[in-house]
Amino acid sequence: MSGPDIGGALDRLLSAWHAHLAGLPGADGEDTAAIVVWPSRDIDAVRPLLRHGFTPLAVIAARTTAARPDQAGRGGRPAGTREEVPGVRIRRAGPADTDTVARLGHEVIRYDGYFGGVTDRPGTAAAMRREAAALLAGPRPWVWLAERDTAPIGLLAAERPEAAGWIAPMAGQAPVCYLTFMFTEPGERGRGVGAALCARLHADVVAAGVPVTLLHYAPANPLSVPFWSRQGYRPLWLAWEARPVALLR
Repeated sequence: MSGPDIGGALDRLLSAWHAHLAGLPGADGEDTAAIVVWPSRDIDAVRPLLRHGFTPLAVIAARTTAARPDQAGRGGRPAGTREEVPGVRIRRAGPADTDTVARLGHEVIRYDGYFGGVTDRPGTAAAMRREAAALLAGPRPWVWLAERDTAPIGLLAAERPEAAGWIAPMAGQAPVCYLTFMFTEPGERGRGVGAALCARLHADVVAAGVPVTLLHYAPANPLSVPFWSRQGYRPLWLAWEARPVALLR
């Protein structure tokens, strides 16, 4: 979409989309959504999207591996990133950790459900276990557990470039990797566990020569924006949603 009046063109397009969806079977169902993904820095779309009933749902954020020397520490990480937390061990997960990774991954979905991005359904736990098994199947998976006194308190999982092709077109460089999910137990938050998990991933990303790491976060989550900014991630795209579709106007 281009031209001098991007907002007006989008307004007309959304009106036409509304009319089209209104005639589709099932469009009045509760478990439906209309989603528009728009560049984060392009503010021309904000008013038309709000006017048509959309709300900002998820940010796609990017972290470039080649940070400027004055902004990075060792391995291209932002200065000040903590690699070690007293009393906490961070280790790479393996197939024997499938149940633990699935359980903590399910906690991510439950927490994210507060912000409207995902829904915890009856089959979610089983689906998460299948995803955990797939993530842990290969050699040296990009999955790490944080443990205190052998008890798991945190998790980070990421997809290598060969599995992240589905989101690669959202970045201007390739290949990319995708940070699938990260979780820290509520009582451990604010102690550097999440930053230490990120440091482990970023070290492998640098070693693999991957130029960009992508992830999603909910802008309504009060923990996400400051945390991911400190880890060097910047908004790239913003997903807007009207859920259910009946809210589109």
